[in-house]
Amino acid sequence: MFLKVRSAVLFAASAVLAVTTLTAQTIAPAKVAIVNVQKAVVDTQQIKKAQADMEAKFKPRQDAITNLQNQLQSLQQQMNAPNVTPQRQAEIQSEGQDKQKTLKRLTEDLQSDVDAQRQDILGPAGRQMQEILKTLAQQRGLDVIIDVSTTLYYRPALDITADATAAYDKAYPAK
Repeated sequence: MFLKVRSAVLFAASAVLAVTTLTAQTIAPAKVAIVNVQKAVVDTQQIKKAQADMEAKFKPRQDAITNLQNQLQSLQQQMNAPNVTPQRQAEIQSEGQDKQKTLKRLTEDLQSDVDAQRQDILGPAGRQMQEILKTLAQQRGLDVIIDVSTTLYYRPALDITADATAAYDKAYPAK
């Protein structure tokens, strides 16, 4: 009986040793890189050019909003001036309300247009950056690339953000 138990224990121990050895041989340490995807995309020449184009395109509308804000400030100063008649106060208040409505509409329209154009630019750029990151992972034999936004700590040497931006600029030059 003792020999049967001893044989069973030795068999179990050798099986555990074989599985442990096999597992240790098949699982290699993962090669990991960290990337700040948002920074990588925003730092590309294509996005910088698109940002400059957007600023130029929307500058007249932004200037109109700034002008309207200045007019509202001027109306507020007129309201606070001494010796303003009640009739003039009513006129200023009515004009201010009209300008405030116009300002709100212009601001909302501008923000909507900016957001739509930004999405039209960033959507494709984000997809293209994902392809660039896949290519970098394959070229460097990386097992995983983790976005910095979900990372608590990493060694700076693992950061490939600048490399991703450079690879993107090479693959998709600004026009």
